[in-house]
Amino acid sequence: MVTDVTDADFEAEVIGADLPVLVEFTADWCPPCRQMGPVLEDLAREEGDRLKVVQLNVDHNPETTNAYKVLSMPTFMVFRGGEPVKSMVGARPRRRLLEELSDVL
Repeated sequence: MVTDVTDADFEAEVIGADLPVLVEFTADWCPPCRQMGPVLEDLAREEGDRLKVVQLNVDHNPETTNAYKVLSMPTFMVFRGGEPVKSMVGARPRRRLLEELSDVL
């Protein structure tokens, strides 16, 4: 399941996570972000034992958004061991997303 994170719990949920974490920086007004919803749900279900999938609403969480200099939606960042190790911008098909994540899983 894709969970929502906020400025308040980003550190605990993402930085402190045992698994690699895929964060989607998203916004309610962003059609490509909405397109990615089912893709991320599938990914969370299939890779849940190897990857945590979360969403952060940029409009409601400016601290984290600014801290990682996120300017475009959707932006995907993979965090491992508390550090961002990969960043991708824009919606993409499920297969391409999986390919891009293969080196961090």
